[in-house]
Amino acid sequence: MSEKTIPMLPCRTIQPVLDFYTALGFEVTFQQQSPNPYGVVERGSIQLHFFGMKRYEPAESYSTCYIRTDDVDGLHAVFRAGLKAAYGRVPTRGLPRIGALKDTSHGVRQFLVTDPGGNCLRIGQQTSQDAHHRPAPKETLARALHHACLLADSRDDPAAAAKIIDRVLRMEDERPAPVQLLRLLVLRADVAGRLGDDETAASALAEAAAVHLTAQERELVHDDLGRLEELRQ
Repeated sequence: MSEKTIPMLPCRTIQPVLDFYTALGFEVTFQQQSPNPYGVVERGSIQLHFFGMKRYEPAESYSTCYIRTDDVDGLHAVFRAGLKAAYGRVPTRGLPRIGALKDTSHGVRQFLVTDPGGNCLRIGQQTSQDAHHRPAPKETLARALHHACLLADSRDDPAAAAKIIDRVLRMEDERPAPVQLLRLLVLRADVAGRLGDDETAASALAEAAAVHLTAQERELVHDDLGRLEELRQ
């Protein structure tokens, strides 16, 4: 006996969604206009189905699915390259967009992709057998970064993440170390861009680029430095 689960995701119009997945390296294996708009894309063992809804609002979508891979870094690089070739840039905000690679607090290294229909794909590689979220750090700045990351990505609430980061960056009795500061500023720029606050995004990016790091510290924030370069493009 063999079973397979296939997500069926909504969108307002089919063609922009199919074009998006084609840019990611998917093949359109089925498409119909009537009696109902419908499309299917496949890439390796990944198969996604889409159906059209006239009154659907992509910006308000909660549709999502999870894709597991054994090479999340490679898939992230391929997707970024495909999007840059198709759109002339790597879209990091609005619809569509691709997020940064991150090591989560529940033993998964992952990134998020949101298509023109507002459907969010969480694409991850397991890095630990323990799937439970690790306890939040007790230290103030580390705890703030932990919760801001969860709000920005897992809960898709960039406004709440921005409030946390702004609060800790204003603290006078405790200042972040260079690694913490870079991570806070890159995330602040990321969420500001998603909120359409270009002025704050540009300011945070400039501050992040000016943070002095040792070679060892740069290794610790490899993913964050990569995201910094993406956001500056």
